[in-house]
Amino acid sequence: MKDFIKEFKEFAVKGNMIDLAVGMIIGSAFTSLVKSVVDDLVMPVLSIFTGKIDFNNMFIPLAGQTTKVYATAVEEGAVFGYGKFITQGISFLIMAFVVFLFVKGMNKLRKEEPEAPAAPTTKECPYCKSEIKIEATRCPNCTSKLEGFKIDAAELNA
Repeated sequence: MKDFIKEFKEFAVKGNMIDLAVGMIIGSAFTSLVKSVVDDLVMPVLSIFTGKIDFNNMFIPLAGQTTKVYATAVEEGAVFGYGKFITQGISFLIMAFVVFLFVKGMNKLRKEEPEAPAAPTTKECPYCKSEIKIEATRCPNCTSKLEGFKIDAAELNA
């Protein structure tokens, strides 16, 4: 049990939980911001082009309601509120687009680190000039001893 508590403490303290909490808080604030953009800016403009349709009041009454107002119909019984679904779909698309732009911008800011050159796996025989494995002490082509010419991979990276 002590190991479990110790492992949890290391997990919580090293930042994973704090990063997650900050992300959730920012995500919640971002969600309310996008909801406001959709409800207060996009949907009114969209209703101008669709003949002033109020998407929030688009529903199919399932309990025989006769009202045209969604909130009143919900109080009277079950409704199939497809208008709210359309609004949420638009909200999702806007949020996905904004996240896409944010990630794209962050990727441009992130500098690509140059790849480290790979350690060489071959060397050239000083006698016959053929390419041989770097670990070789004798050339397989001309059979020359290469002891004095052994190349250490660490020397090449230095």
